[in-house]
Amino acid sequence: MTPEFATELIKAMILQAAALAVPMLMTAMAIGLAVSLFQAVTSIQEQTLTFVPKMVGICVLTVILLPWMLRTTIEFTTSVIQKMPQMVH
Repeated sequence: MTPEFATELIKAMILQAAALAVPMLMTAMAIGLAVSLFQAVTSIQEQTLTFVPKMVGICVLTVILLPWMLRTTIEFTTSVIQKMPQMVH
């Protein structure tokens, strides 16, 4: 395995991980911002109020995006397995 091939493989893995994580992180950030604004406007300072909406939002998004996440993960894994002969040389 050449250093260039290893670098490209690691780069592809990082991009794949980021592509799978970004929708979840953005959803949690948006829900957190909305709940924080709600708390600031209503003066409700309950710490547990932020956890439940984020958890529900992430669960709903996971159910919606699961087919896409599985498809992209399977495609990436298949491409890595197909490149294994190149890794030996």
